[in-house]
Amino acid sequence: MEVYNWLANMDLPGGQTPYDILEIRFKNSRKGFYRNTKGLSLQLGDVVIVESSPGYDVGVVSIVGELTRIQVNKKSPNFKHAEARKILRVAEQEDIDKWIKARSLEREVMYKSRTLAVNLNLQMKISDVEYQADLSKATFYYTAEGRVDFRQLIKDMAEEFKIRVEMRQIGARQEASRLGGIGSCGRELCCSTWLTDFRSVSTSAARYQQLSLNPQKLAGQCGKLKCCLNYELDMYLDAVKAFPKGDLKLRTEKGTATHIKTDVFKKQMWYAYDGDAGAGSGLVPIHPDRVREVISMNRDGKKPADLNDFMEEVVIKEPDYTNVVGQDSLNRFEHIFKKKKKKRPSGRNKPRAASGTQEQNSKQTNKPAQKRNPPRANKEEDGAAPKKPRSNNKRRNNNRNRKNNTNNTNKDNPNNNEKKS
Repeated sequence: MEVYNWLANMDLPGGQTPYDILEIRFKNSRKGFYRNTKGLSLQLGDVVIVESSPGYDVGVVSIVGELTRIQVNKKSPNFKHAEARKILRVAEQEDIDKWIKARSLEREVMYKSRTLAVNLNLQMKISDVEYQADLSKATFYYTAEGRVDFRQLIKDMAEEFKIRVEMRQIGARQEASRLGGIGSCGRELCCSTWLTDFRSVSTSAARYQQLSLNPQKLAGQCGKLKCCLNYELDMYLDAVKAFPKGDLKLRTEKGTATHIKTDVFKKQMWYAYDGDAGAGSGLVPIHPDRVREVISMNRDGKKPADLNDFMEEVVIKEPDYTNVVGQDSLNRFEHIFKKKKKKRPSGRNKPRAASGTQEQNSKQTNKPAQKRNPPRANKEEDGAAPKKPRSNNKRRNNNRNRKNNTNNTNKDNPNNNEKKS
């Protein structure tokens, strides 16, 4: 639909008048060439009023200038300049509002027209409806496999919608280009964006490209073969000329080998033995030059021992880079997230010795924890008399009394005596 004007920034030579034919785009991909007889200054995207039969229609300017001349020569070489319809004026707000109203009626009218066609048992599918901007005419686009007698349908629709009805039959590809969509490649359909002509696509295009003939994969949204099968067909046809014909069988002492497939990019031809002779060997890839050698030997009445002797090993080249930083390793960040174990001080959590009597263990457990006394304030500065420090003899006597008390309690306890026995 969209067109890029790559000649917009180029000035015309002196004395040459600009091309007065413009390309106007209507609903979906419908376009037409119209003549600017009034010399209106129009640019891309301007909404204009153009002549129609009957009445008028509203469209959007898609191409102006010399690029329109190229499009006219490409799309309609038999275009007559004098017979072109005219651009009347630039659309006003009332015209645009009426145009929007006409667009809003199209979906409902399409559903009702399908119901009328089903009631008449007509083998047709109405895919799109396009109202004219002045609400005087509606064009119904339909697809059908054969000819359809829709005379009664036109009478019913004219009576139902109170407008002039025009029926236009299109193909499946034209229907897809009008409706648009997303292809299996993930991009917008070629027929609705840039493809203008629909060439015939055959299954031979898939055979030359070594594609499986699966209709679900080869068919597009229109139900026909994809147009993109023709894009690379010429390249494949030129490449296949360098390969020997695939219908020739290779005769060896081991058996007869039949051609299975051809890899154009790797330049290999795959062969397999007929019958049970090559059941365990499978497919054998051979270069086309070696295939020609086997064919020439068969013409001379000679047979090679085995096709595996002509098979060449394909060496896969490694990428030319060095893993300096280690970006290919999945474990390159593990050493960063590992928690380092804190070293504990050596004197605190040592295991106690197993040797020693129960009395010694009890002595160790009954020892009171020595508390660190906070530093005493120096009271001499306040004028108070300092306390006398406790002598060492009193401390020793207190410790002896505690030990004696614990020994006496252990002797009187019967459980301790049982353990000692």
